[in-house]
Amino acid sequence: MMEYIGATGAPVNIDDVPIKDGIDFHFILSFAIDADPSGTPQNGVFSPYWAETLTPDAVAGVKSRHPNAKAMASLSGWSLGPKTLSWYNPRDRDLWISNAFSSLQTLIQTYHLDGIDVDYERFPKRSNDSFAYCIGELITMLKNHSLITVATVAPFYTTVGPYAELHGRYGEVIDYVNYQFYTDKLRSPKKYLEAFRNRTLVFEGSKVLPAYEVDGRGIQGDEFFEALDLLEDKGFEIYGAMIFSADASAAGGYYYEERTQEFLLNNASRSFVH
Repeated sequence: MMEYIGATGAPVNIDDVPIKDGIDFHFILSFAIDADPSGTPQNGVFSPYWAETLTPDAVAGVKSRHPNAKAMASLSGWSLGPKTLSWYNPRDRDLWISNAFSSLQTLIQTYHLDGIDVDYERFPKRSNDSFAYCIGELITMLKNHSLITVATVAPFYTTVGPYAELHGRYGEVIDYVNYQFYTDKLRSPKKYLEAFRNRTLVFEGSKVLPAYEVDGRGIQGDEFFEALDLLEDKGFEIYGAMIFSADASAAGGYYYEERTQEFLLNNASRSFVH
């Protein structure tokens, strides 16, 4: 299971999120951004902008208490304050990769991270081929140096193109696709099934995870779990799930985290269950 945490700036407590034994639970710290506080690009130099409560000690603590807990950094996100963020084509791609590798190495070692999630959400209208090359090479380097063990990507309906190119060229180093199904604003389990089937045609089917936004867009409440049941009934194997986000879920006592983990634990063949 994967859950974004720290994206809203709310003082979310990572220890409050329920983690059941027997399932790999990935906290995705949101976000690490290659920009300064004003949103000016920093040519691959990433800094943490997640909630201040998500300290290195907090991450290390939850991992020590729950050996099945893992932590990742999500790269970019939609905005930094009022500034909307975009992928930009670096003049020197290899320098961007070098800067990104060095800065993320520091973040990974400081925050005890196990992986990265790629969540660039806006792209220039002209050629985006630098995205696939830069991100693909970055993930490859981080894995080759044993700095991370897992890498995910987080496309949505307007960004399928760049991520499909990335996956097509570097799919062997991408473990899961955190497709943001809630951005499709699906209103029924049947529509969810249709969207899920379509995305598995673009990305490797076993990598695509169902996703849910707490108190947000798309199907809400128990309909999400009806959609999961429908996916299984139609022959899709569910290898995990993604929730956005722990920040929003705190007020409801983390109901969706509990229910989602129960669903996954009841399907013992899933790779997220050990």
